[in-house]
Amino acid sequence: MRSNEIFARMGPEAALAFLTEIHEQAPGVEQIALSAASGAFRLRPVFLRRQPRKRQAEWMRQALSRPTAAPVAEEVLAEYFLSGRKPLLVELLDALGIPHDDGTLRDPKPACPAAAELEPALAKFRAGAEPELRELLLAAFAAQSAIDWPGLDAQVAGVLGITFP
Repeated sequence: MRSNEIFARMGPEAALAFLTEIHEQAPGVEQIALSAASGAFRLRPVFLRRQPRKRQAEWMRQALSRPTAAPVAEEVLAEYFLSGRKPLLVELLDALGIPHDDGTLRDPKPACPAAAELEPALAKFRAGAEPELRELLLAAFAAQSAIDWPGLDAQVAGVLGITFP
């Protein structure tokens, strides 16, 4: 799955909840997402900012759903977890045994843990609070261009029915 496909699977309500969350938790990420929407639809950023949040969210979702927007969608998801949900990201990286500095990977292309280690780590991670957000993080992590982990892709594929908390 690619990052743009994560946004393609979001419904309008999930996109609105995501935009509301990034507005509160990570305003810089909101700027990236809305800039992508204004560029994709050739809207002036001022015009887009004056629209109701529900309309902004739908434009953001549609823009980031496009295959050409995959790199931007990847950046939005990565920055969202680094800026707004860092404890959850750190928990995942620790569970997978990936060396990091407060959520930032030390190795830009980390090796996939063995299947015997990956499955229990994912099960333990998934057992925590906010299961929808955990699934979103797993999908976003698997969709990163630096991550080529077929074992993780298989674990994430088909599970994500995005209903953002």
